[in-house]
Amino acid sequence: MEVTSISEGIIIDHVPAGRAFKVLRYLNIDEKTTRLALIMNAASGRLGTKDIIKIEGKTQIDLSVLALVAHEATVNIVHQGKIEKKLTPSVPDHVKNVVICRNPRCITTSERGLDQLFHRVETADPSVLEYRCDYCDDKAHL
Repeated sequence: MEVTSISEGIIIDHVPAGRAFKVLRYLNIDEKTTRLALIMNAASGRLGTKDIIKIEGKTQIDLSVLALVAHEATVNIVHQGKIEKKLTPSVPDHVKNVVICRNPRCITTSERGLDQLFHRVETADPSVLEYRCDYCDDKAHL
């Protein structure tokens, strides 16, 4: 299978296999109106298998949001057919209005207008990201 290169846009590489659609959803990229290519379960020396997302044209993405769902990912900025810049997202300590608390007793479910605030919690395995609600301490589901 061959996917051609893009001349302008971004390539999100090293996305864990099976997470490409989740990445698009969290980054609010509309797959119906955006020219993009998804390569799923591609061979990877580092991950075994990976997903790759190629987005054509000028697109802004929030690297901290990308880090929530694919902290291993790298972002390549492509200009005139060449990779101009490589970016690595850094995992944020706090997130605001990205994840919604699922606890039915949390104040954010009954009070309108409250920001959905989550903080990062250290885990025994540093490769596992865990976030908890600032109000009720319920675990975020990413």
